[in-house]
Amino acid sequence: MSKLGLLWANLFRRRTRTLLTLLSLLVAMLLFILLRTISLVFTDGSGFSPASVDRLVVAAKYSIIDSLPISALQQIQAVEGVDAVTHAEWFGGVYQDGADFFPKFPVDPKAYFDLHPEFHIDPEQLQAFINTRSGAVAPKDMAEKYGWRIGDKIPIQGDIWGKRDGSRNWEFDLVGLYTGVDEDRSPGVLLLHYDYFDEAREYDSGTTGWFIVRLADGERAAEVANRIDQLFANSSDPTRTSTEAEQQRQFMQQIGDIELMMSGILGAVFFTILLLTGNTMAQSLRERVPELAVLKAVGFGDAAVAALVLGEAVLLCLLGGVLGAALALLVALVIGPGMEQAIGVFEVRATTVAAALGLSAALGLAVGAFPAFRARRLSIIEALRAV
Repeated sequence: MSKLGLLWANLFRRRTRTLLTLLSLLVAMLLFILLRTISLVFTDGSGFSPASVDRLVVAAKYSIIDSLPISALQQIQAVEGVDAVTHAEWFGGVYQDGADFFPKFPVDPKAYFDLHPEFHIDPEQLQAFINTRSGAVAPKDMAEKYGWRIGDKIPIQGDIWGKRDGSRNWEFDLVGLYTGVDEDRSPGVLLLHYDYFDEAREYDSGTTGWFIVRLADGERAAEVANRIDQLFANSSDPTRTSTEAEQQRQFMQQIGDIELMMSGILGAVFFTILLLTGNTMAQSLRERVPELAVLKAVGFGDAAVAALVLGEAVLLCLLGGVLGAALALLVALVIGPGMEQAIGVFEVRATTVAAALGLSAALGLAVGAFPAFRARRLSIIEALRAV
């Protein structure tokens, strides 16, 4: 029998115990990969739309909930290095029973699509969006999910924004569908006509949530951002200008320190798994002391016996890691479309899978080190005497 065969046979000598341990490792690796994937979405800014290297976002300096005067658009446009400017606002609102959340932005239709060439829309539908004051355009996959068709009216219950007539019932006409840079990267945002929104809302008319700036030269981003902020530094509406990726990251992290929360959860999980797997390996060693003594008696050296014990622990943890990674990839395919509607692009990266497998191997070395050390120092006479 080969050494690998011997490891495999020893590993499954207690099938129930091994399978339960494998299940625990599988769940741990599944959680690691999925939670790490979510954490990366929040920390690298891959949020609702793909970030561009030649775009900046100008927002209120002190809080993302503060508005900026729409008149600032002309001042920003005049800054050296700025090629074009548009604006957007956070609408909020609830569709149907509110169980499914998706963002909604009132925008200037033509300018918004001009500044986002990664979004594709039929020119006739874009023109209809421009001409229809109560118009809206939706991502194609969002329309498919909710069964929307062009010409439908989409009712939204306002939460942040009420209407001048005292109601909170908004209704928008779906006039077009658009897609992202590719079919696997959904824009995830329902776009509304800003003029209709601004005229109908109860308060804060003439303001917007943020400005989107396209640079003439993407390498001058820091310089242009500083000029824009200096322009409004002593005004009643100071600004904070950042790259699009940084703005998305800051926006999404308003939920809290996602990376810290994920790390805390995973730390607790792996500490438990370390104790569980360590106990399994220690119990296995106690049961096999006579067998290890026999192996030494028939010619296996101390190092060879220790390597067998350590290899068994590593094999067990790696097997759990591989199974957990496979299940995580399958789960990501199932929940990915729904997650993208909430947090942006949800894709398990190869680096995350590699980290999970590396962690599995490290866990195997950690739990197998002490049993391997004991096996190495095992005395043949004392072991056989204890039988």
